[in-house]
Amino acid sequence: MWNESDVKEKLKEVLDPEIGYNIVDLGLVYGADIEGEKVRVRMTLTSPMCPLGPQIMSAVHAKVSQLPMVKEVKVDLVWNPPWDPRAMASEDAKIHLGIE
Repeated sequence: MWNESDVKEKLKEVLDPEIGYNIVDLGLVYGADIEGEKVRVRMTLTSPMCPLGPQIMSAVHAKVSQLPMVKEVKVDLVWNPPWDPRAMASEDAKIHLGIE
């Protein structure tokens, strides 16, 4: 059986092009809901005005679609809660961002 951890592990291959770090460790992926062969990814961007948002969302869709057990992918962009790297990013990502 596969789970949200499998999806998030695959999503570590998606980098935020401006920051150069993966979106999972940045805290941009809020969750993945799995129902059979369908996956719904809930994520945000570093800002609502992120010019690379469509590119990032397309990469998320493509990577999750590569998982052999997935037949349908939906990517939901959410803004609540707002992204806060101090609270949401991993320790390694905080070091990369220069956050103490």
